[in-house]
Amino acid sequence: MNKDMENIVLIGPVYPYKGGISHYTGLMYRALSDKYKVTMVSYKFQYPKLLYKKEQRDYENDSFKIEDTNYWIHTANPVNWFTAANKIKKLNPDLVIIQWWHPYFAPCYWSMAKALGALKILFVCHNVFPHERFPMDKLLTRMVLKQGNYFIVQSGKDAEDLKGIMPDARYEQTVHPTYNAFKFENLSKEKSRELLGKSMHEKILLFFGFVREYKGLRYLIEAMPEISRRIADVKLMIVGDFGSEENKETYVSLIKEKNVEKFIDICDGYIPDRDIEKFFAACDLVVLPYVDATQSGIVQIAYGFEKPVVVTNVGGLPDVVEDGKTGYVVEEENSKQLAEAIRNYFDEKKEEKFITNVRNRAYCFSWDKIVEVIERLV
Repeated sequence: MNKDMENIVLIGPVYPYKGGISHYTGLMYRALSDKYKVTMVSYKFQYPKLLYKKEQRDYENDSFKIEDTNYWIHTANPVNWFTAANKIKKLNPDLVIIQWWHPYFAPCYWSMAKALGALKILFVCHNVFPHERFPMDKLLTRMVLKQGNYFIVQSGKDAEDLKGIMPDARYEQTVHPTYNAFKFENLSKEKSRELLGKSMHEKILLFFGFVREYKGLRYLIEAMPEISRRIADVKLMIVGDFGSEENKETYVSLIKEKNVEKFIDICDGYIPDRDIEKFFAACDLVVLPYVDATQSGIVQIAYGFEKPVVVTNVGGLPDVVEDGKTGYVVEEENSKQLAEAIRNYFDEKKEEKFITNVRNRAYCFSWDKIVEVIERLV
């Protein structure tokens, strides 16, 4: 235990909010709570509907619920920012940890940081800058992060971005921990495929998560004619929220154009936490054909299920994948290399070896390790 941080306030989204950062914050709370007194502070209001049109909360999936969470922060109410900061000050914490991933939160967090005065602040940077850049995002990010005392980044790209705006930043770079908390039923591959109506002789690829342009799904679809020609009984499952019918139609049209409809299944929409297991347990290989990234929780979910991955050489993805050992790293926007890596995996029967390598690296991606990183920093 680090006696300089016995009393911690952790700020970020948690249940009932959806998404990977909500999962991350909940798991960080659990890991820190094993050693320290931690007060969880989340939002009474996260995003305005103008920015996030879909439902932001999911009350039915309480597996990541943190009891006694304080929903104090209204991100669009300036009066609330100072009220929430005063409540935190009264707790007299040794350390305030804030999840940072988008400049939308800049006015709120800057105001709160100023109101917190001399309290020590650690920012966990999921992205220093957002994936979809916009005017003034660098200015807003610098404005907020300059209020921090310590920083955790989870990719080399984020480390460079942080040093670009704060050359003297006191930070540590560590890998994104594994999400192994989705194993609710310990489903076997046989049972999960039975639930999904898949046979054991199929070779199943999984693309999982919100479908956004920067995630490069089009390049995986464009690789499917070659993949299906070289690999018998292959099936790609695209599982996630397309955001809009217009966005979905773009990909459906490409699938038809490439004449690979029979090799691809689409499961469109938000996937509740307890349903995630069956898709990862059923697949053979998880594919992330991103064209831009800092890091990705999808790799860590895959590792939590001991599944190898194919990723592109962008952001922090190659930092967490040992090429030829726990998966493959290929160049972005390159359908040919995607197809070749996937073909190699099945032709060379890499499954058992890669799974063993993923299992052997488990501690590198543990939540205990990120607690150690925080202790070193403070």
